[in-house]
Amino acid sequence: MARPRKPLLSRERIVTAALTLVDADGLAAVSTRRLAAELGVSGPSLYNHFTTKDEILGAVADLVVSEVDLSMFEDGSDWPDALLAWARSYRAALRAHPKLVPYLAQGPGRRPAGLRMADAVFGGMVTAGWPPAQATHIGALMRYFVTGSALGSFAGGFVADPEAYDPADYPHLGQAHLLAVRQREVDEGAFETGLRALVAGLVLRFRESHP
Repeated sequence: MARPRKPLLSRERIVTAALTLVDADGLAAVSTRRLAAELGVSGPSLYNHFTTKDEILGAVADLVVSEVDLSMFEDGSDWPDALLAWARSYRAALRAHPKLVPYLAQGPGRRPAGLRMADAVFGGMVTAGWPPAQATHIGALMRYFVTGSALGSFAGGFVADPEAYDPADYPHLGQAHLLAVRQREVDEGAFETGLRALVAGLVLRFRESHP
């Protein structure tokens, strides 16, 4: 039997194509018609694998979340170190696909990788000695912080034109035009400052409740 000229359609091919579309043109670019065209197939053939567009986006979101390292919650790491390492891995996965972040910010829903991450973080905190309610709060606040930091660039929001910051109007923004040039440095530094402050605050609270 002769081999087909094109690879057989699969969930993996559809998800990879959808992620490529999101990365290039945003969430609104994903449609069954556009995906079918990108894959060189008919639109109805997609429904053999996914019934709705949201189901496709859910699979895309789960693919990205599956890239987050969760091993630190199982290798005996102290919980503060585990939170730091996990948050950095989580943000790296999101920063690689910033246009998908608004969808991911909605939470895990029924997505397996998202639920595994939630389970790992919650379980790690409870095992460390945090009460379940507080462990839930920690998981939530860390997700808020990481997803918020991945939504966009603080430094990238400033233009590189020094004339945009007239000292008569903005006496403290004389160096603001340099932020765009140092975008990565500023954004990474801000994330690390906030992350370490959050975890340090949690450490103090934990010590107060575990004299």
